[in-house]
Amino acid sequence: MDGNGRWANRLGLPRNEGHKMGVQNVEKIVEKSGQLGIRYLTLYAFSAENWKRPKEEVDALMDLLESFLLQQKKQLLKNKIRLHTIGRIQELPKRVQDRLSEVKEETASFCQSHLILALNYGARNEVIDAVERYVAATKNNDPTEHKLDWNTFSNYLDTAGIPDPELVIRTSGEHRVSNFLLMQSAYSEYFFSPVCWPDFGPELFEEALNNYRNRERRFRENRRPSS
Repeated sequence: MDGNGRWANRLGLPRNEGHKMGVQNVEKIVEKSGQLGIRYLTLYAFSAENWKRPKEEVDALMDLLESFLLQQKKQLLKNKIRLHTIGRIQELPKRVQDRLSEVKEETASFCQSHLILALNYGARNEVIDAVERYVAATKNNDPTEHKLDWNTFSNYLDTAGIPDPELVIRTSGEHRVSNFLLMQSAYSEYFFSPVCWPDFGPELFEEALNNYRNRERRFRENRRPSS
């Protein structure tokens, strides 16, 4: 969800105003996803590299995340959407961790619709963490008894139990994936939009989905069923 700051700069507004508008658009896209029957929606909300931004901007992003969770909890419960997180959540401010835990616990029984927030996430970090988890799990066993293949390794990723994405959308005109779900999106389709995230509303979102539907998908892999 890229381009909040550039959107604000173009309008002569503080960058934080762009982030506020970006959050409002998140609410619209989540609602639209439910209307379209999309079972899994992953939003790259805060990358591991975002800590390099000015402290006041990072603090504002954490405040927005907390308020988003407060406001959206009722909607998630009403629409029976389960909240998941991927990334190094333990490094987020405790108040944000507590709010995430609260919403995840209250929505844990839902199984039809899933909202995944990538927070303090980076695909390279995820791979390192997965390797450490795998090593810890097999430490006291004979390694020859554990044939490591993708299906086995994927169970140690943050996205264990979540289908690989069929479509990855990036806004704001950038044509790179920026450390997002690198392993899981190996065979995904990509859609790059020149529109900044605050303006990438439900109509453009549906346009991206229609673009995907019209593509000829020749790849077939024996993997977990997707949505």
